[in-house]
Formats: sequence, C-alpha cells, structure tokens
Amino acid sequence: MAELLRMPEIAANTEEAILESWNVGVNVPYAAGDPIVTVETEKAVVEVEAESEGVLLRLLVEAGTKVEVGTPIAVWGAPDEPVSAVDDLVASLGTGTAPVPASPGPAAEEPAAQAADGAARGGAARAGGGRLFASPLARRRARELDVDLNSVTGSGPRGRIRRSDVEAAARPARQEQVAAPADAGAQGGTRTAPATGARFVDVPTTRMRAAIARRLTESKRNTPHFYVRGSARVDALLTLRQQINAGQGVRVSINDLLVKAIASAHTGVPAMNVQWNDTSIRHFSDVDIAVAVATDGGLVTPVIRGVDSLSTSGVATATKDLIARAKERRLRQDELEGGAITITNLGMYGTEDFAAIINPPQAAILAVGAVRQEAVVEDGAVDIASVLRLTLAVDHRAVDGAVAAEWLREFVDVLEHPLRILL
Repeated sequence: MAELLRMPEIAANTEEAILESWNVGVNVPYAAGDPIVTVETEKAVVEVEAESEGVLLRLLVEAGTKVEVGTPIAVWGAPDEPVSAVDDLVASLGTGTAPVPASPGPAAEEPAAQAADGAARGGAARAGGGRLFASPLARRRARELDVDLNSVTGSGPRGRIRRSDVEAAARPARQEQVAAPADAGAQGGTRTAPATGARFVDVPTTRMRAAIARRLTESKRNTPHFYVRGSARVDALLTLRQQINAGQGVRVSINDLLVKAIASAHTGVPAMNVQWNDTSIRHFSDVDIAVAVATDGGLVTPVIRGVDSLSTSGVATATKDLIARAKERRLRQDELEGGAITITNLGMYGTEDFAAIINPPQAAILAVGAVRQEAVVEDGAVDIASVLRLTLAVDHRAVDGAVAAEWLREFVDVLEHPLRILL
C-alpha cells in the first residue's frame, strides 16, 4: 500500500528543515535502517533512516527545498504498487503538488564497476573526462562560493569531493579578491565605501550562524549568569598525560583529561549535574559533557555520553570522532542535545582566561585558558608552577552560588591530584 513520507521533526520544536538530498532513487529498493534522505537543520546534517523496507515511488520535494515539519516529501511503498494508487494518494493531498522528476540522490561510494550509473549516485562528468563525485554538502557549498567542481581535487574515497575541499579551493580566490587593486570596485571586485575608502565584503549569514546568534542572545538575556573563577596547579596533570601517552596508541589531550575531571567533580557534587526546564530541575544519573568545537560555520557543542564510565582513552576517541564529524557537519541532531555542562577551551590560542555564555538548558559552561608558568607562593615560599585559569558560568535558576563554589573547589582538587581521574 502506498504511503506518504513526511518531513520528520529532527529536533524538538523544529518547525522546518532543508531537504538536503535524496540518498536512494525512485524504484530502487532499500532496507529498514537505510538512510533514504538527508535533512539539514540549523546545526546538523541528519540522515533519515527508513523504518521498514520498501521503495520510493514518487518524490514530491526536490533537494535543496526548505520544508515544514509534517509536509509530505515522497510516496513510498512496495515495488509493484500500481501507478494509479500513487496518483490517487498524491491527488488526495489537494495541494496540486507536482511530482519531482526522478533523479535519485547521491549514495555511498560504489566500486568502479558501478560507476556507470554515477549520475544516479551523485556522480557527474568532469570537463576533462571521467566521473566527478561530490557530497551533497560539497555541491551546495560550491554553489554558494561560486566554485567550479571540475577544478577541485577531492580528498575523500575514490577522489570524492568534500565540503572542506570546496572551501579550500575557494580560499585563494577570496584572498585574491581582498588584495585586488583600489579601483576593483569599478570592475566588479570588492566594494569600496565612498566616504572613507574602506573596502569590505558582506558575507550572507548562514542558517547555522543565525541560529547561534539567536540562541546565545536568548541565553544571555534570559539566563541569570553568575561566574566563579579559580586556578589550578597542573604540573602533576601534565606529567600524568605524558605517562598515559607513553604507554598507549590513542593520544590523550589536556582537554580529554579536563573532561574526565569534570565528570569526577560532577560525581562528587551531583547538584551541578542538572538542567533547568522552567517548571523543574532535571537531575542526571550519568555525566554527559558537551565539548565546544569551532567549525567554519560556527560553534557547535556535541555531547560525550557517560563520561563518568569512560576511560581517558575512551574520552579521547569519542572526542576525536565528534570533532572530525562536526567539522564536516555530519553530526546527528541527538549528538547536539543533552548534557549538564559544556567545556570550552581557548588555551591553544594563548588566551589566559575568559568567560563563556551558557548553552541552555544546560546549567553551566566551563571556560579554560592556557597553561602558564607562574610564580606561586606556598607555605611562605615562592615556587614556579604550571597554572591553569578557569571561569565557571552558572545558571542561578538551577544552581546556587555555594554549590558552584563547592564544585569548582572539587574540580581544582581533581586537577591537582589527577590520579583521581583514573579511578
């Protein structure tokens, strides 16, 4: 029996999303669990999996279209479904929806023997011959940046062009545009401000950047932030990291150890392991921690689940995977949700200390600066130590000041006695 496939609600309270690409073609059988369509939300690109086996009988929405949640996007059913049944179902919508021409979207890379159907699998002919394979995100980014895919060298499997390849190819062109002669404005180059002679380029705001701006503005306006600051001697922590990395294949970063230390502090002060939900405070039994990742499109905060039960190498492996997929916008929506706290680290840029904005409904965000050699006084004597400065921003609706202070004291103690991280 023919049935309608509707745009799913990828995340809570999502009203619309962009249908990025169709991953299977019309009348091509798929199994339960196969990704049949890719949908782009404000922060993630999500592959929607089939709930049961079947085929797409007719596409109602073409790739690249913004669609409201619940809107029919295709008709699916059995391979032998009568055309009349599909026609009747579409007609029953009463919207005059026209079917999309059958042009199957991209799928996973196939062996060379199957490359002949590249047009149905995301391939296209290169100007110089051969096949051109590019991900849906790469094709869309190429349109946005006006990049000819024929001029791009792909870094993916079988030379598949990725989004990062397109942006790398566009970067020299942008630099050349900025360095253009002063009269470039008259020749279609960068704009020149008449009053001052200043030159500038207006880059349209992406959906992701707009979403970040909206959420952070709402957080700063609606969440009563307060800040608790501290510092920790981390010489022992640095030594522990060296010892860990000397004995195993997975390299552990300072940030991985900080994530484990947060889990230890949350276990010791469970009143911090919460979320504010307007009418309730949600207390978690497991410790899920979000890690701020800077991408070309903006900041995302994927969540590492069950950090309290992971080893340091487990945290390192999970973090590396999330960061890699975040930079390619391949995170699932559920990987961006949950957690009670986020860690954001600018130490690699030499920033000594800073304050961050809470990511609701989380209760806190920990801002970490760079490790610095400083003179410290202990027991009346001056010593040189490696010092890490910390700023904890807390939602006062969910957590009181005394609890936040207790948590920071616990966290610093874990950093200064890092063997506790391994317990």
